[in-house]
Amino acid sequence: MPTSRRTAAHAPPGIVESTPGSTPEAAIAVHTLTTAAKDLVEGAFPPLWVRGEVSNFTAHRNGHWYFTLRDADAQVKCVIWSSAARRLPAPPDDGMQVTAFGQMTVWPVRGDLQFSVRLLEAAGDGLWQKALEETRKRLERDGLLDPSRKRPLPAFPRRIAVVTSPDGAAVHDIITVARARDAAVELVVVPAAVQGESAPQSLVEAMARVARWGEADLVIIGRGGGSREDLWAFNDERVVRAVAACPLPVVSAVGHETDISLCDLVADVRAATPSAAAELAVPSRRETVARVDALTRRLVHAARRREARAAFAVSQLRERLRLASHRLVERRSSALSALAGRLDALSPLATLARGYAVARDDSGATLSRRAQFTAGAAFDLWVQDGIVPATAGVSRPLPVGPLPPGDAAS
Repeated sequence: MPTSRRTAAHAPPGIVESTPGSTPEAAIAVHTLTTAAKDLVEGAFPPLWVRGEVSNFTAHRNGHWYFTLRDADAQVKCVIWSSAARRLPAPPDDGMQVTAFGQMTVWPVRGDLQFSVRLLEAAGDGLWQKALEETRKRLERDGLLDPSRKRPLPAFPRRIAVVTSPDGAAVHDIITVARARDAAVELVVVPAAVQGESAPQSLVEAMARVARWGEADLVIIGRGGGSREDLWAFNDERVVRAVAACPLPVVSAVGHETDISLCDLVADVRAATPSAAAELAVPSRRETVARVDALTRRLVHAARRREARAAFAVSQLRERLRLASHRLVERRSSALSALAGRLDALSPLATLARGYAVARDDSGATLSRRAQFTAGAAFDLWVQDGIVPATAGVSRPLPVGPLPPGDAAS
């Protein structure tokens, strides 16, 4: 090695220089070399932001992400270790413009120069929007965004579970508004982290506790406003599915009015703010009393109107019945008179009144033929005003033609 010889040649007399790698005998291991290179590179480059385009992205089964960051003139290999990848909303796509925060280093195992990325941001809302859309598609595929799933809130809840941070402003807003609307409603705070890496798991566990408890009438889940990263736990698929699976009606109140999370979409009711959630969940006792009073007045007025209409209808019906009965009596009277006339016309007494007489023997049998009369036989002759005893003479046939006026049959 010429360099080693020159070093030895220029060493002070009597001193043999023997630094690592300076001679074949002092050769160093490859690992020592790459480790030294790693220390050198990391010492020369402090952590910094780098901008470029993602290409050749690969997600390893161990959770590490590998890709190349390039521009028009150069490229550098990048790695995101699994511990950092779990903090990112979604993996980048090839061709996506990103800014990456990390440090230049050397991977001693292979001696590769690479950029170790700790944070990754896409242009605009790239990574966040991608994660949101992918989760939304899975939820939609499973029917969790179907409006027909949504349940109505109970009209008069007795107990409300509030899943949120016990130290945040949201829980104080909910308690203040709920107490003002109805002090009798019981609020049970189920504490949970609402931001940070532990928030999704904490929220899932809190929702599971509420479901196991089963004593609440409904659930409010949410938090106050914050940055996109602060609110991201409420877009986590685990949290969203826990909200959808809750056996109780759920009001989601995440952030401010303009913030819409996936929890808002699967919950039974979305409230713009935690205060609005309390207003939706807790009916105002004062408003309820006023509404009941108003309904009472309406019912009284309606009952009076109905009573008046019923009385008028009864009066009308009575008059109709009177007229109908009068007409019925008249018709029956006319029919009876006609029947009486017919009966009178058919009555034997009427026949007698017209000048006829009826002959009857001792037994009361009517003698209507000439052969029934024997000369000298006694019989009764029935006339209009009485009975005349008579004795039969010699009978003779009726004359041809009409009877003479005034004659009576005998």
